[in-house]
Amino acid sequence: MAYWLYKSEPFKWSWDQQVAAGDKGTFWDGVRNHLAKKNLTSMKLGDRGFFYHSNEGKEIVGIVEVIREAYPDPTAEPGEPWVVVDIKAVKPFPRPVTLADVKGEPRLSAMSLVTSMRLSVQPVTEDEWNLVCRMGGL
Repeated sequence: MAYWLYKSEPFKWSWDQQVAAGDKGTFWDGVRNHLAKKNLTSMKLGDRGFFYHSNEGKEIVGIVEVIREAYPDPTAEPGEPWVVVDIKAVKPFPRPVTLADVKGEPRLSAMSLVTSMRLSVQPVTEDEWNLVCRMGGL
């Protein structure tokens, strides 16, 4: 299993909306960066990811799971190469992990959330995953 981080501005798509989508989940659209697209195409069924509220809150608030692998983004213009994956909410963090928390933990200094802050879909290592989950009370 691989691990990821998905960034969303809560006023556009929030954790509560993701939870409300239920087991059918939603597609993760709007990615218009080639590295983020590469990350989406690398995702496999069952991969887990952190759901991160960007701009407002700046915190990891829950865990999602890939329920459909990459396919063409239905919001893209015809002929554009963008893709989406479908994800569903798995569980909330008992205690959200803020960007300040991540930056304050030396063992997370190489995490993409710190080093590639603008990237909307990021890989997370297994060690980072385990540490952030512990920090969030899981």
